[in-house]
Amino acid sequence: MKLTAAALLAAALLLAAAVPSLAAPPPDKGKIMGSTSAPVTIEIFADFECPMCKRFHEEELPLLVRDFVNSGKVCIVAREFPLKIAEHKYSRQAANFATAAARIGEYDAVANVLFHTQESWGETGKVWETVASVLKPDQQKKVQALAGDPSVLAEVEADYNYAVASGINATPTLILTRGNKRFPASGGVLEYSLLKQMINDLLK
Repeated sequence: MKLTAAALLAAALLLAAAVPSLAAPPPDKGKIMGSTSAPVTIEIFADFECPMCKRFHEEELPLLVRDFVNSGKVCIVAREFPLKIAEHKYSRQAANFATAAARIGEYDAVANVLFHTQESWGETGKVWETVASVLKPDQQKKVQALAGDPSVLAEVEADYNYAVASGINATPTLILTRGNKRFPASGGVLEYSLLKQMINDLLK
C-alpha cells in the first residue's frame, strides 16, 4: 500500500505522542551538519554495521544536504545507536572511533569510510585499520587515544540511552524536530520523496 506524504505526516503526528520530549544530550559539534538555528532539526540514529544505515548515509543523506541543509532549512545531528545484537559485534567500537574522530573534526571522513567498507570490517573486525586509512599519522594518534577517553565512551552511551528512552529500537531512525514537537521517521523504509515532503510540510 502506498502512503501519501500527508498520510505519513499524519501518522508521524500520532506517533509523536510515543516519542517523549526528553532532554537530549548536547549534540557533538563535530557531528552537526548545517546551522543550529535552522527551523528543523533532524537527529539520525544509526549503527555503522547496519546495511540500511549505509544505504541512507550514501543515498539519502546527500540529498538532504543538497535540498535542505545547504539552504539553512535543516540542521542534521548524528547520534550513535550501536545495536546490541550478536551480528553487530563491532558497531560500538566503530561508534567510539567515529566519536573520537569528531573531536578533531574528522567525523565525516571516518563515517564515510566505515559505511563504505562496512561489509569488510564487519567480517574481519579491522575497525581501527579502516578508520586509520582516512587519517594522517598525527590524527591517528589523537583518535586512537581519544577512543578510550571516558568522555567519548560516555557520549556514545548517552546517545544510546537517549535513543532507548525515546522508544527507538531500530536503525536508521530519524527524529524531526520543529519547536517543541518531535516526529519519528524510519530512514530505512521511507522513500526520500516522502521524507522530503514531510520536511516541506514542517517548514510551512
